[in-house]
Amino acid sequence: MEYVVARIGRPHGIKGEVTVELRTDSPDRRFVPGSVLRTDPAAAGPLTVASARFHQETLLVSFEGVVGREGVEALRGTLLLVDVADGAEPEEEGAWYPHQLRGLAAVTPSGVALGTVQDLLTGLAQDLLVVTGTDGAEVLVPFVEALVPEVDVRGGRVVVDPPLGLFVELPAPEDVTDDARDERPDA
Repeated sequence: MEYVVARIGRPHGIKGEVTVELRTDSPDRRFVPGSVLRTDPAAAGPLTVASARFHQETLLVSFEGVVGREGVEALRGTLLLVDVADGAEPEEEGAWYPHQLRGLAAVTPSGVALGTVQDLLTGLAQDLLVVTGTDGAEVLVPFVEALVPEVDVRGGRVVVDPPLGLFVELPAPEDVTDDARDERPDA
């Protein structure tokens, strides 16, 4: 299975370095000089890492055979990919590959069905779980421990503790009558 580890950004300087938007928690492992990365689009690669360094919290990478600002400008927007075996676990505890999360049931802490995880979007500030709610609406859930306190890949579920209004099909506590409150599993 292929996993996106970065997206090539703008050129940096005139020597063929580019900024990369990281989508991996292991840049020190993925961008070792000599590492070969496949690309999307495939015609742009494969690319072999010549050098990698951080400059003001931004990873700068150069690739073998890609010379000058014009050469790297042609790579802007290219996704960098690595192979991940289907059964492979991320090296970092509490980390998951997107393919491990897709299809998991999203439930509240009390077990109320919220929907199904469709994808994991990685971002600079935080990752987002894409959940298709039970009403069919797409909901973006910040993938932080306060909102997603439990991920049980083997059990086929993620526990989501959403703030009021994130999933519109859940009634707000003040909208629930005493009779309905007795029927709710989390009452």
